[in-house]
Amino acid sequence: MLDIIRNKKAFICDMDGVIYHGSKLLDGVAEFLNWIKVNDKKFLFLTNSSERSPRQLHQKLLDMGLDVSENCFMTSAIATALFISQQMPGARVYAVAAHGLSEALLECGCVLTDKNPDYVVLGETKEYNYDKLEKAIRLVLGGARLIGTNPDASGPGEGGIVPACKSLMAPIELATGRLAYYIGKPNPLIMRNSLKKLDAQREDTAIIGDRMDTDIIAGIESEITTVLVLSGITKREEVDNFPYRPSIILNGVGDIAK
Repeated sequence: MLDIIRNKKAFICDMDGVIYHGSKLLDGVAEFLNWIKVNDKKFLFLTNSSERSPRQLHQKLLDMGLDVSENCFMTSAIATALFISQQMPGARVYAVAAHGLSEALLECGCVLTDKNPDYVVLGETKEYNYDKLEKAIRLVLGGARLIGTNPDASGPGEGGIVPACKSLMAPIELATGRLAYYIGKPNPLIMRNSLKKLDAQREDTAIIGDRMDTDIIAGIESEITTVLVLSGITKREEVDNFPYRPSIILNGVGDIAK
């Protein structure tokens, strides 16, 4: 199976738990990216986090010693902005968001406002507070559509597990009785956006991730070969807890380059 993975023309790689933990580059990543370059493979970093823009992600990797073009990133923020702009060009959006999501929405022609918005959009942000929560609830009850950048309940942080989008969204859903539509993995929308950006066919592509409930199921539902790496959140003994399996399990991305 490893030879099949190595023969793929394109790779979609998760970031947290695959490329780095916090500000620490994981073993084998530099070798994997060098293998990608030497073998003329296409690749894209895909993250469910909506906090950082491609420019910020480029800088984060640069600080770790990796020079990766800004064009090599797809985030749930970008996918969310693309979805809204396709559904309603020039949509008015109230965003409870960090810089990455706000920038993506503006670049797609959305208008950021808290006056009669068409959408309330929530992503991970340290600016989350009661006042913004109260306003979001009021706007949704007033008719705004509710969007979440990703369905992750938690994610890795510098000091351990931190709440992610779905946990932050829960009070809004409970208070309004409305369920958000989530754009990030495993939604096939973000996978199609990634394939388009790569200019690759699904049968020629593999997705590499550390989470069964987002990365691996996203690949399965999009009919893309799946690689689970054990360098992140999932332990080998936990795989059998799920009704589906990855195509292959590796210790880390460096195994592909060996």
